[in-house]
Amino acid sequence: MNKSSGPHEENNRAIEELLSNARDLRWTVGDDIHDQLLKNIYEQAADISDKVVRHDGKKRYDWDQKLDRFLTGRWTGLPMMLILLSLVFWITIVGSNYPSAMLSGLLIDSLHPLLKNFFSGFLPAWMSGLLIDGMYLTSAWVVAVMLPPMAIFFPLFTLLEDFGYLPRIAFNLDGLFRKAGAHGKQALTMTMGYGCNAAGVVATRIIDSPRERLIAIITNNFSLCNGRWPTQILIASLFIGAVAPPALSGIVAAGAVIAVALLGIFFTFITSWGLSKTILRGEASAFSLELPPYRPPRFWQTLYTSLIDRTAIVLWRAVIFAMPAGAVIWLISNITVGDLSLAEWFIRALDPLGGLVGLNGVILLAFIVAIPANEIVIPSILMLTVLSLNLHGMGTGAGVLFEPDSLNSYMQLFHQANWTLLTAVNLMLFSLLHNPCSTTIYTIYKETGSWKWTMVSTFLPLALGFIVIFFVTQWARIAF
Repeated sequence: MNKSSGPHEENNRAIEELLSNARDLRWTVGDDIHDQLLKNIYEQAADISDKVVRHDGKKRYDWDQKLDRFLTGRWTGLPMMLILLSLVFWITIVGSNYPSAMLSGLLIDSLHPLLKNFFSGFLPAWMSGLLIDGMYLTSAWVVAVMLPPMAIFFPLFTLLEDFGYLPRIAFNLDGLFRKAGAHGKQALTMTMGYGCNAAGVVATRIIDSPRERLIAIITNNFSLCNGRWPTQILIASLFIGAVAPPALSGIVAAGAVIAVALLGIFFTFITSWGLSKTILRGEASAFSLELPPYRPPRFWQTLYTSLIDRTAIVLWRAVIFAMPAGAVIWLISNITVGDLSLAEWFIRALDPLGGLVGLNGVILLAFIVAIPANEIVIPSILMLTVLSLNLHGMGTGAGVLFEPDSLNSYMQLFHQANWTLLTAVNLMLFSLLHNPCSTTIYTIYKETGSWKWTMVSTFLPLALGFIVIFFVTQWARIAF
């Protein structure tokens, strides 16, 4: 026994001595050791290149270097990022209003009564209500509200990606992530999260360090995904843009959406820093990022790819989730317990919490119903708002959506429900800071294999969301 344990104990002593030496050396090599190593590697590579590569004296790709100095410069990189994203959002907001109103008129004003009359001829009233007033109208809302902004935003965003600009965003944010105790590659996974948080979580596989990968997974929900952009754009257009002169409403609304997106980046940094100093304590590791060459965007191919691979797929997913959600909303609106429907019981139960944080029971119930997909938050809010007004004798029929003839109808509905500018701001903030959708939650569990980190990733942003809108509400009520 002693003979077998001798080498084992000797190995343990050697490991402890090695770790002790590493801890001692950690305080002598400095904080920039990884940067120095990478710098030396590239300097040696440049020396080797100079010795073996001959140049004909002609400058090549000089325009690439000049553009990089501008787009990734210390003083110009971040401002240019804000300007380009603001331009994308402004075009999206201004360009999506009219087609959205046209789709609403076609799918809801015209087609809904036809379908209602057709199916009511041979279906029971309850089945007609479930299929047409519940499932169809919710799906119609998804198409009318989401299709126009997505059909504009995704091609523009894909053109920037195809041009080679998105890696430059990661380059600009690398230093900030390392200061927050996270890995620089988290900038890439965060950018991926703007398309889909589940995809962003999967993309964290490019981070080798388990600690830094967990930080990237937990904070990816702060990137506004596909399903949350339409909510931000619609609410900003209706409420934030309305406080500005008509000529500036689009710019102001775009600025509000940019502000929410930047707030998400801010919470990514703050949460990453907090995790790296507490439960995921450690030093940030370095990585090398080679910027790809600029490429002329392939306009038609990019347009086709973004409309088919992004817009159509995301819209189809939204419709698939919207149909059962619409059925649930119609059922809870028409199934009564005592003198009240289930929806009214839920809304009344959630109203005190909603009032405390500047929202209402309708909005909170809509977020619960929309856990399967963020895309159905707005349609759920609209249906439940109409239901709430019906219950107070101000609507058109229990569980049935009103029929808008323009975007102004949305505002009239929300004003009837006593929405204010504070309600809209809190809704935009809570849309940013709330739990991930069910697909992302499942993906987090599959990637981490841990219910602990899955719950942290789910409830940490939700807790932050309630805290933020609570303090915003209290400040607004005191100040105004």
